Amino acid sequence: MDMKKMAGDKAAEYVKDGMVVGLGTGSTAYHMVNAIGERVKNGLKIQAIPTSKATEAQARELGIPLLTIDEVDHVDLDIDGVDEIDPQFNAIKGGGGALYREKVVATLAKEVIWIMDESKLVDHIGAFHLPVEIAQYGSKQAMARMEEYGWKPVLRVRDGKTFVTDNGNYIADLHLGAGFDIEDVREKLGTIVGVLEHGLFLNMCKRMIVGTSSEGVRVIENPSK
Repeated sequence: MDMKKMAGDKAAEYVKDGMVVGLGTGSTAYHMVNAIGERVKNGLKIQAIPTSKATEAQARELGIPLLTIDEVDHVDLDIDGVDEIDPQFNAIKGGGGALYREKVVATLAKEVIWIMDESKLVDHIGAFHLPVEIAQYGSKQAMARMEEYGWKPVLRVRDGKTFVTDNGNYIADLHLGAGFDIEDVREKLGTIVGVLEHGLFLNMCKRMIVGTSSEGVRVIENPSK
């Protein structure tokens, strides 16, 4: 059984009639969007906000009614994947490059569910690179600042070209190593001109839904939410 699909299908069950739903981006979110599309076909009435052009195209094809972020003042439920998450519910996201839109939607949401396969559960985040979305104008200077902090930033390249996000920006991937000082990095990133957003999603979710190879789907509730 596909662990990502298990998690995505389970998360779709939390969507209720009348909700405004944030639709995440990535390989696990893809299954969740398909499952919600199936429920919409069967009469579920929702409106959804996609977090990327890729998710928007998928949702349109499935007939899920869409809104833009500026048409809403709240999101009832946001469901999205993560690249890594620790036991304190601190996550790194942005491996797919949609972190800015993902963070806008997650911040607006009354409730957030992170979905994943068991490989995303780690003791300390940081082995996966931390994506930072930066403006093209002045990107060299922003990269230099991050270099000075010892973060080993690498400008993301895809298909031999500098990767550009849906918002027209670059992504610097920071190689921090597991167990880095989360607060220190978050604080310093906030002082760098040209940094628009970063992939630290700290203690935002109400629950994690994890597809596992041995025990099926695990739902882990966040006691602080």
